[in-house]
Amino acid sequence: MNENELIIIEGRSAADMAKELCRRAFLADMIRRKCPGREPLIAVKPNLLGPIPAEDGATTHPEIAEAVVSYLQENGFQRIVVMESSWVGDKTSDSLLVTGFGELCSRMGVPFWDLQEDRGVRVDAAGMELNICERVQKVDYLINLPVLKGHCQTRMTCALKNMKGCIPASEKRRFHRMGLHKPIGHLCAAVHQDFILTDVICPDLLFEDGGNPVRLDRMICGVDPVLMDAYGARVIGVDVREVEYIGTAARLGIGCADLSGAKISCLLEKRELLQSELAQSELPQSELSPNTDASAQKTEYISAEVPELPWNSDPGRELVRLRELVDEVDSCSACCGTLMPVLRRLEEEGLLDRIPDKICIGQGYRGKTGRLGIGNCTSRFEHTLKGCPPAAEEMYRFLSGLD
Repeated sequence: MNENELIIIEGRSAADMAKELCRRAFLADMIRRKCPGREPLIAVKPNLLGPIPAEDGATTHPEIAEAVVSYLQENGFQRIVVMESSWVGDKTSDSLLVTGFGELCSRMGVPFWDLQEDRGVRVDAAGMELNICERVQKVDYLINLPVLKGHCQTRMTCALKNMKGCIPASEKRRFHRMGLHKPIGHLCAAVHQDFILTDVICPDLLFEDGGNPVRLDRMICGVDPVLMDAYGARVIGVDVREVEYIGTAARLGIGCADLSGAKISCLLEKRELLQSELAQSELPQSELSPNTDASAQKTEYISAEVPELPWNSDPGRELVRLRELVDEVDSCSACCGTLMPVLRRLEEEGLLDRIPDKICIGQGYRGKTGRLGIGNCTSRFEHTLKGCPPAAEEMYRFLSGLD
């Protein structure tokens, strides 16, 4: 697979689609070319930000990881690990249980590295000193399985930001104090991604912690994380210029954000095409056995047009409106990501007018006083809800009970 390539696949089986993309990208050959004459240590990095099932639109579908691991094992690779750390405020062990990744690793005989338990190592990331998890440096080949979705602070998250799971919790907090975009752009100079298989099955277009999934039944693979993110922004209706870390990574030479020179192709399940578009396609009727129902045939994929966006408006407009109610200074994703869906719920129930002041949130309010705050960082405020972060239901009760 070339650096300027992206392959999109659409279908109904996450496992089948993931394995097909591995085959179409010649993943096994790419690994052997990078690691000739030795048995490489391959790390699979999903997005398990918290104990949230994939169906909610926030975490990687375990079927995708299982298909990738199965493909690797079938091609003779045995040194495989899955690695991840959940966001600040949640335990990775809880995420493993809820998402099914714990059971998957146990059943497939693949070790899991909980990077929350790792110590940090200082590295130079294109001129910026960053702290990354020690075991990440031992990996020979990194397969990134991000979820393409919205984000309450950076507008979207995909391949580049998913590497934030490779840094210690203290460094995650520092990233937020630095404004997220610049350190994320630099991080991928220190943690190199070799292959990216992006989960676009049912992303939440607004919030990184899910809750409002949109069914798209797609995956995208590539080897350039900058190109992947630039295309991902287009897919979910975000102006790439608003996602500053994409531009930062491009300027650092990590990848290319210009889609004009990209080779983008799409694969579609043949049985879907035969059932719904046979009259318009050039495929002969003989492709479908007269004695066999199409849905019972082995899944095959054919080339198709690159799909258009399924919506006509920017899904981030609602998020921008809700953010006007918040004064956010260096907040962590877990805290801000929990608050925004709560505000949406309050809006739907007609309760936003109960909030008398802007809500202050984030590390920038430590030691300061004010009227209304959320989280331990606003513990000296007149009205505050403690927690790091507080649970969504606690936020809802607190804000809906204000006079």
